[in-house]
Amino acid sequence: MVGAAIRTHVRTVPACPMARVASFHLVRHHRSIDAMTHLATLRRLLRGVPGLAFSRVLGTGRGSDTGPSADLRRTALFAVWDAEDDLDRFLTATPRAWAQAAERYDLRLRGIAGHGTWRGAAVLAGLERGDHRGPIALMTRADVRPSAWRRFRAAGPAVSAELQGAPGLLAVAGVGELPVGRLGTFSLWSGIDALTAFARSPRHAAVVQRTRAERWYGEELFARFEPFGASGTWDGRDPLGG
Repeated sequence: MVGAAIRTHVRTVPACPMARVASFHLVRHHRSIDAMTHLATLRRLLRGVPGLAFSRVLGTGRGSDTGPSADLRRTALFAVWDAEDDLDRFLTATPRAWAQAAERYDLRLRGIAGHGTWRGAAVLAGLERGDHRGPIALMTRADVRPSAWRRFRAAGPAVSAELQGAPGLLAVAGVGELPVGRLGTFSLWSGIDALTAFARSPRHAAVVQRTRAERWYGEELFARFEPFGASGTWDGRDPLGG
């Protein structure tokens, strides 16, 4: 189970009281039926949460595999909050499925840089500015065009294998709104240099070039964040080392 303490890993610029923050939550359930029920009900529960500007409830891949796969006992949530106080209140009144979870990791995020939208929403707008000099969190997601799905799927295993061995990778999970077509990744890195080095690695760079040349994506989002606080564990540990 998750401890209540929030560990702060990076101290940066003073917080702006009205600036938005983002959060990422990774939850492992005891049974697959619990996870599926949670996926079905959390979207409804989130509609009435004060201060929640944006949210997406996500399934996840198996372990650290970012290729097409599914872990039926693990779910995730990415959210944007009008203020950190709103996130605090949500976590205090946490959904019952989270309170009873086998494991949970809650991560607070400030924006560093990025581009794109998520189902038309400008989720990066108005985020409190983060610091790029410490650990980096990366969210990527895309709507894969049906005509490009086979090529996208075929390219996945090689990129995932290259990612697993990338120096500076602290943790990664494949995430998705749907099993096919709306997929992404969430990862933690030791710093911007490690992330940049992976982005330039041969297989990854070649696939990125193909996605643009062959127009694989109808929409995409690439966003870097400062992870400024965390609680709980991810696969039995805190990847940020708190």
